[in-house]
Amino acid sequence: MEMKKLAEGLHALERKVLPFIKKGTSLSELVEKSKLSDVEVMRALQWLGNKKLVEMQSELREVVELDENGKKYIEHGLPEKRFAKAIETRELSAEKIKDAAKLDDSELNASIGLLKQKGMIAIRPGMIISLTEPGRNFLKKESLEEAFLKKIKPGKLSTGKLAPEEKFALDNLKKRKGIVKTGIEKNVVASLTELGEKVAKEKISEHMVDSVTTAILKSGAWKGKKFRRYDVSINVPQIYGGKRHFVNQAVAYAKRIWTDLGFKEMEGPMLNTSFWNFDALFTAQDHPVREMQDTFFIKNPAKGRLPDKKLVDSVRKSHESGVCGSTGWKYKWNDEEAKKNVLRTHTTVLSSRTIATLKKTDLPAKFFAVGRCFRNEAVDWKHLFEFHQSEGIVIDPNANFRHLLGYLKEFYKKMGYPNARFRPSHFPYTEPSVEIDVFNAEKKEWVEIGGAGIFRPEVVYPLLGIDVPVLAWGPGFDRMFMEFYEIKDMRDIYSNNMEQLRKMKYWTK
Repeated sequence: MEMKKLAEGLHALERKVLPFIKKGTSLSELVEKSKLSDVEVMRALQWLGNKKLVEMQSELREVVELDENGKKYIEHGLPEKRFAKAIETRELSAEKIKDAAKLDDSELNASIGLLKQKGMIAIRPGMIISLTEPGRNFLKKESLEEAFLKKIKPGKLSTGKLAPEEKFALDNLKKRKGIVKTGIEKNVVASLTELGEKVAKEKISEHMVDSVTTAILKSGAWKGKKFRRYDVSINVPQIYGGKRHFVNQAVAYAKRIWTDLGFKEMEGPMLNTSFWNFDALFTAQDHPVREMQDTFFIKNPAKGRLPDKKLVDSVRKSHESGVCGSTGWKYKWNDEEAKKNVLRTHTTVLSSRTIATLKKTDLPAKFFAVGRCFRNEAVDWKHLFEFHQSEGIVIDPNANFRHLLGYLKEFYKKMGYPNARFRPSHFPYTEPSVEIDVFNAEKKEWVEIGGAGIFRPEVVYPLLGIDVPVLAWGPGFDRMFMEFYEIKDMRDIYSNNMEQLRKMKYWTK
């Protein structure tokens, strides 16, 4: 019964090819016997192979086929044969033989050389040529070369199984211009498996319906006929549908987490002045992070414009003498240093820009961003000079440090890291501050994701005009989705490997 089911599930192409498969049957033989095209036979063999009914082997072989002159000689005869026929009953000059036999100069010269070498013609002064007895015998029978050309006329002929006389004819023809050409091609050889032999013995209806169409249903042509069985478990070619880049999938998911928690998205330019990227965040102008080895400064235009004077003066005061009881950094703040253009080193620049637009009546407020940042990093498996960062701020008079950890734990849990850890740390613009780590199972180590904390009054007061708690975080985002996508090296995120992009699984957190 199992054999019968397999037989009834064969495609029409498989049913046409299967009866002709023996041990070591070549693709060309199957094409000839089944009257199908090469592509159809190859497709049938692949399907039969998937069903374990056929085993296929590939081998390289030399083949010979007719060249342009060879095709012409099949129709009109070899030049030397036409030459000999022109002088079968008479002797003629070379020029008259050329016209009578319809030869070109090269064919005429080749024919004279071949026939003279074999003693089939006699040449008198004035290039008067006549046939000899061997020449007359030559006209009476088919030459080895003629027989060989006829054998390869249908298409290509493998040179591996030629008889000695055929090899002799091939060698002679290869020496001549444009008659035959040889090449190497891949040949597929098929053999039935034990299971295939059993299925091949099953009787299959010739009137089997392979597909149900509107025409068959309307006409009733399906009545009294057997339908082909379909095997839904059979291997089929992988189809890679269109989809968003896997990084964009993860970014979209992170954005949905924050919007579900009631956050609004922040947006802003990647190119900023140092004022917004550093100064507004209370990063001293002599801080190491503002050096060329850590930051990408822009050469043209090298500087940008500062915001309104009131805001600039507030930030200047915060740096020089402090606000809300602090002493500041106690140095002379430089406007020109603040004007330097820089590719944003963190999405926290969006936080400083956003806070500067708020009024007291806008509070409480919650904002997030997931965006690209740029740092002059040494590239390795966990560091890139371009990366994504997930930014967030909560501006609320009632917010505290436990709320900060609660927001972060909820976010990491939804991103697939229920056991993220927090370590005390230091950042110029937050106090208290924490470093966030997640465990990388592949590398067997904790990986630093980013920092968080509560903005210092030196950041908030100059931007907002009041001292209010602002919870803030800015962890790197790329490392968060590496484990889900089974990416072991951050550099593979942006490799543009097409096979990787096709096979990368969908984000389904």
